Amino acid sequence: MRISDPRWLAGALALAGCSGGQGGEQSDTPAAAEKPGLSIDCALAGAQAFRRDCTVEQSAAGAGVILTLRHADGGFRRLRVTQDGNGVASADGALPAEVGVAGSDQIEVRVGDDRYRLPATVGAR
Repeated sequence: MRISDPRWLAGALALAGCSGGQGGEQSDTPAAAEKPGLSIDCALAGAQAFRRDCTVEQSAAGAGVILTLRHADGGFRRLRVTQDGNGVASADGALPAEVGVAGSDQIEVRVGDDRYRLPATVGAR
């Protein structure tokens, strides 16, 4: 399994975070700078079924991209978008991210007992 272009993941999240807005008006208020994130499917704490209970937000970190996966209960995980074809890796914490294919346009990421489905371009190695 190879994530063909991990930059697509970050690009897809950036586009999903854009809104149709009010005619391109911008505001310098803190609330205007906040983006709610893209809703994603997750199965937390060992749950078998996925639910659309999580969001993913992206931010720049040096020359890379960090994804913050937020849980409905306030918990979160952070992943670093990689350029090695694996898609993502844990950005902090002691638990590694395990990445697998979950269809032609998604990857499934497992960190401990939590699983997430993220948009990605998936190709053969």
